Amino acid sequence: MEIILIVDDEKNYPLILSSVLEDEGFETLTANSGRAALEILKTSDVDLVLTDMKMSVMDGIQLLAKIKAADPDLPVIMMTAHGTVEKAVEAMQKGAYSYVLKPFDNERLILFVNKAIAMYRVIKENRRLRHDIESRYSFENIIGKSKKMRDVFEMIRKVAPVTANILIEGASGTGKELVAKAIHFNSPRYDKPFIAVNCSALVENLLESELFGHEKGAFTGAVSMNKGRFEVADGGTLFLDEIGELSQNLQVKLLRVLQDKIVERVGGSKPIPVNIRLIVATNKSLKEEVRQGRFREDLFYRINVMYISLPPLRERQEDIRLLVDHCIEKYSNERKSAPPVTGVEQEVDRLLIEYGWPGNVRELENVIERAMILCTSDIISTNDLPKDFKENINDTTFLDGIPEGAKLDETIALIEKKMIKRALNLTNHVQSNAADLLGIGKSGLNKKIKKYGLSDSDSHT
Repeated sequence: MEIILIVDDEKNYPLILSSVLEDEGFETLTANSGRAALEILKTSDVDLVLTDMKMSVMDGIQLLAKIKAADPDLPVIMMTAHGTVEKAVEAMQKGAYSYVLKPFDNERLILFVNKAIAMYRVIKENRRLRHDIESRYSFENIIGKSKKMRDVFEMIRKVAPVTANILIEGASGTGKELVAKAIHFNSPRYDKPFIAVNCSALVENLLESELFGHEKGAFTGAVSMNKGRFEVADGGTLFLDEIGELSQNLQVKLLRVLQDKIVERVGGSKPIPVNIRLIVATNKSLKEEVRQGRFREDLFYRINVMYISLPPLRERQEDIRLLVDHCIEKYSNERKSAPPVTGVEQEVDRLLIEYGWPGNVRELENVIERAMILCTSDIISTNDLPKDFKENINDTTFLDGIPEGAKLDETIALIEKKMIKRALNLTNHVQSNAADLLGIGKSGLNKKIKKYGLSDSDSHT
């Protein structure tokens, strides 16, 4: 719901205009002076200013100048009597959107208001999108060639065009928000807002205000009205990360929004319609949370219309080399004096593939960024790897990846499969080289590849 600030030192005009504009579905704020208007603009999300031209202390043109200095794009419509039309034209030359004559015709006023609001809506959305569009959140920016990542890409293609709610599950650092952005920017809502909220970052009362907004005076410290993330995301996508951290109270409120398509600000009673596509993410198993009684079953089925599971990095080792190359390219511009990094030495390659990556892609990116800062040549060596990473390698055992209760023969098979996949990755999937590395014959390796059901993407002749 757009908000219009009405400024006029005649007390009746703001009341009359508020009634007219609220009947058209707008929310209004009023001020009886230019100074009061500027104070409101400091603390409220306003979409249009409708101001009288002739006011004491600060007139409309002076107010316009101060508004444009703070936000050149915020539209301002001037209200003026016949005797000051020349001043209104001057105001338009200084950035006013338009002007209306007093006494005004309601239909003409609403026409101007709707046009100004539509223009500003596009400007605001372009502001939000500019950085993300430049970053090109497309499938190509999600790195991976493994079977599990190809499955993720296929799911993105299927769900992007529809409006169904989506649940993304995956460990921390696997790229849940990146997938959510890829869905949004490949959907019909791509030119609308993408708003992300981390549900674990705020305590309950602050998160409630962040999501639903609040009215002035709703609680101690609420010195102004603020729109919630649902309102800001209207027409676009709202991404709620770590949805499993929502309290039972907020789960109920979220369920109501999804059912009724309306929100109410904290401290308010006016229902505000919202049209959003909801994508949620969690590093927990929501099914288990439901089973334990910590997450509402009815809400689970509302948000889990479509489901995407992101694999941990240790389960897609064949993507590690691609990710390393991507990180080197990403941080290459930060090396001003040192020679460009072109790759990593073989021992580093082996360590990166062998490591368990509990922090997943985020941890890998951190390791490469730090290594590039320490590296003084064009190849990252083991000496360039951060100390804590090398210590973590020594602390990480393969037992972490073995299921509890696994039998000895099952464990040996698991280790053998892991070593074969690692050898294939280290030799760029050339079977003959991988066989030499493992100390077995090529035919023996080929049999084991078939035995463990490794796909064609895992090996090349």
